Amino acid sequence: MNMTRERPEVRALVEDLFRHHAAAMLAVLTRQFGLENIELAEEVVQDAMLQALRLWPFQGVPANPRGWLIQVARNKALDLTRRNTALQRRRKELERSSTAAEARYAQGPDTDDFGDERLAMIFACAHPALVPEARVALTLKAACGFSVTEIARAFLASEPTIAQRLVRAKKLIRERGVGLSLPDAKELPERLESVLQVIYLLFNEGHSASAGDALVRHELCGEAIWLAELLARRPETSRPKVFALLALMELQAARLPARLDESGDLVLLADQDRSKWDGRLIDRGLRHLDQSSAGDELTSYHLQAGIAAVHAVAVDHASTDWDRLLGLYDLLLAVEPSAIVALNRAVVVAMRDGAQAGLEALDAVASAGSLREYYLLPATRADLLRQLDRDEEAAACYETALALAANGPERRFLQARLHRCRRDRAAVLSSPFSSRD
Repeated sequence: MNMTRERPEVRALVEDLFRHHAAAMLAVLTRQFGLENIELAEEVVQDAMLQALRLWPFQGVPANPRGWLIQVARNKALDLTRRNTALQRRRKELERSSTAAEARYAQGPDTDDFGDERLAMIFACAHPALVPEARVALTLKAACGFSVTEIARAFLASEPTIAQRLVRAKKLIRERGVGLSLPDAKELPERLESVLQVIYLLFNEGHSASAGDALVRHELCGEAIWLAELLARRPETSRPKVFALLALMELQAARLPARLDESGDLVLLADQDRSKWDGRLIDRGLRHLDQSSAGDELTSYHLQAGIAAVHAVAVDHASTDWDRLLGLYDLLLAVEPSAIVALNRAVVVAMRDGAQAGLEALDAVASAGSLREYYLLPATRADLLRQLDRDEEAAACYETALALAANGPERRFLQARLHRCRRDRAAVLSSPFSSRD
């Protein structure tokens, strides 16, 4: 008998808890059992969720569901460590603290006086013994609950590359005895760059989910903004680049209400109803952008926030200051010479100088080869080809983009574009004025 069918609201609650709190639970358990045992932490979090699905429909939902899940996962981990001699010493240590931990989880999140348990974990993972890329990848895994697939998409890398990067990082942790203790206040600034990159990638996954049926994962966007706000409040981390990242995320999040239509389908920036944009978030973003101008440091976050601000203040798409945007993208390419930046710059070139100019800029990006598996490259090329009435080539590019896209709304958008492209092509070929031989 399927017990969960009798209480569908319980399944909905557990799924909601998993979606919103599994990563935080993983962070708590990974800190306790060590980064080298992250797979153990992932296993027991999953087991706790399954146990909730089995028990809660008949025993009732506990007063503190999240605390219950953490304690069940923790007890399961302790049971499993009894079979692992390498973890015997850690198990005894954890058992001694079990009662105190249970009381703490019953009251609420374990913040370590840091303001947020996830942020504490992110700083702990940002250990200088690890190279930056491994540090960020491991933090996304341990503190944010990202899968290898999600991390690979965030880095535009292959899954085997990311998996190997994680293996090497965990091996280094074991060999050097790297712990997960919180750094001293004086050590926070040197870890800040990696922490900001993690928060940025967390927001990006929320803004444009790499897979699934939802384009936007609002809980990740909200959490990333909250983490940046905590950094902005701490004297040790209240830096201009923190305010710049906060401004960038707020200005982008302000557009989220208009990014999907009533059917859940993607709406491009040019077609969005700007009255749906969140004016409160725009005001906050512009205010934080002003705060980021203190000092003489110019980071990619400053420039990206400036780009977002140009869009935010334009009354409509046609009145966007494309000259200003192109200048900002040129600066951004100098600060962060990445293929993604070059791709976005090509779009601005097309908006200012026409589709042919944009296509030439895009061809230069494609020739580098680093975006070969990135669906937006062929999708953008297809849009520009359509503007040039090269529908047959455009259809082939849409097909390539579809083969690479994994997100539901993005795939539906591309399929609609491909269908329209084929329909228009057929209409041209069937016209008596067609130039067919």
